[in-house]
Amino acid sequence: MPDAPIRRRTDTRETLLALAEEAVLAKGFSATSIEELVAAARITKSGFFYHFRDKGDLARAMMLRYLDRDRELLDELFRRADELNEDPLHGFLIGLRLFAEMMAELPEAHPGCLAAAFTYQDQLFDRDVRELNARGMLSWRNRFRERLDLIAARYPPRGEIDLDALADMISTLVEGGLILGRALGDPTILPRQVLLYRDLIRRIFTS
Repeated sequence: MPDAPIRRRTDTRETLLALAEEAVLAKGFSATSIEELVAAARITKSGFFYHFRDKGDLARAMMLRYLDRDRELLDELFRRADELNEDPLHGFLIGLRLFAEMMAELPEAHPGCLAAAFTYQDQLFDRDVRELNARGMLSWRNRFRERLDLIAARYPPRGEIDLDALADMISTLVEGGLILGRALGDPTILPRQVLLYRDLIRRIFTS
């Protein structure tokens, strides 16, 4: 029984974060009010301030939650890929295939990416939130660069390749694929872009 109040507090905080993310992706951070979150969560305004000092504190919590989920998702995805093939190139290709399949299962009207939404409205946030967002983007570069280094060590490409740019390419195509897919109403764009990147990686390191 003593755990029940703690669980309720955790559930309320998570509910507020989920509602805030949905609202921010739909209409932006500035247009999302504390009042609407309180009403949607069916709590009092003091209940909101029990969990978050202010709207800026909410933004930090949203970003930390997003980064944790993002890291866990990619860790699990590439762990599965590595279990299927220990070779750095072929394991990476499997991981990209799994990633494309996951992207293909996204809702047709995918709401978008919180990191992109926060970037577009970065003037609304303090330096801490902006740095968290940048750190998350750099984590993608570092994650994929680490794998590309392992691949290049075993399969040296014939020409000079900017591995940082190649690592960043996955981020740019994911963000661009989400935007283009939403604008054109075509959810297949993003997974097809990931598969094209996969083919590019294969060609660079096996040609």
